[in-house]
Amino acid sequence: MAGNQSQASSIDALDKEQMKTLSDFLTSYNKLSEMCFTDCVRDFTSRTLRETEEKCSLNCMEKYLKMNQRISQRFQEFQLISNENALAMAQKTSKS
Repeated sequence: MAGNQSQASSIDALDKEQMKTLSDFLTSYNKLSEMCFTDCVRDFTSRTLRETEEKCSLNCMEKYLKMNQRISQRFQEFQLISNENALAMAQKTSKS
């Protein structure tokens, strides 16, 4: 019985993590959509995008995704350095 509760807790935690990931993705997607729409779409007299609007939106999306990727890389680099410093301090403290 305890194994089933543990398994159910693990599934609940996984479901919550998946929901958080989906929520984060949708938030990012909506922010990107709104930002690029606001920057690129100027003419509301036609049902279709003009070529300039389409190019602008594609460039906007590409820049946003590249920026997001770069920020993630820098964050990972910062975390790695921070973890190394914390480990060095812990080792230094334990030797004292």
